[in-house]
Amino acid sequence: MTTVETTGQGPVPAPEIDIREVEQFLYREARLADESDYDGWEALWTDDAIYWVPASEHDADPLRCVSIIYDNRNRISTRMKQVRTGKRYAQSPPSNLRRLVSNVEILGGHRASDGSVDVEVGANVLIFESRARGNELWGGRVTYRLRPSRDGLRLSYKKVVLVDHDKAVPTLGFLV
Repeated sequence: MTTVETTGQGPVPAPEIDIREVEQFLYREARLADESDYDGWEALWTDDAIYWVPASEHDADPLRCVSIIYDNRNRISTRMKQVRTGKRYAQSPPSNLRRLVSNVEILGGHRASDGSVDVEVGANVLIFESRARGNELWGGRVTYRLRPSRDGLRLSYKKVVLVDHDKAVPTLGFLV
């Protein structure tokens, strides 16, 4: 059983889970985002979800430092409503995207706000973006917290630390 240290809680055992189930979930999340299936992508999230892309060091406090994205569940929903209007000019026309998710590993457990335990997972990501202004490669390390439910896994937390977060970030008008 894998454990991870969580702030002030001590190690929390991770729920038993099949790594293939985790990988399939991560691949589905990436595909939904790549194919602009915003309804499907949004349905993956729990009600207490956090989606975070730090603009600085990976261990920065998002409440004290600038973030590229720091959304709670309500903000995720608002972001998706805006994207569905087709009036997001940063993505007009929309980018063609493909994500590669690799080096998936179960890191341990993390106590959720409701007392349950989420599975903390780490993975590398490489995102290829093609659009009129040219191509971009976005690389990073992602930490996911996945919550087992009777309907399958749900996403309660996603933190994407971009490899080149310390450089100027070109327009980021899509989901990372």
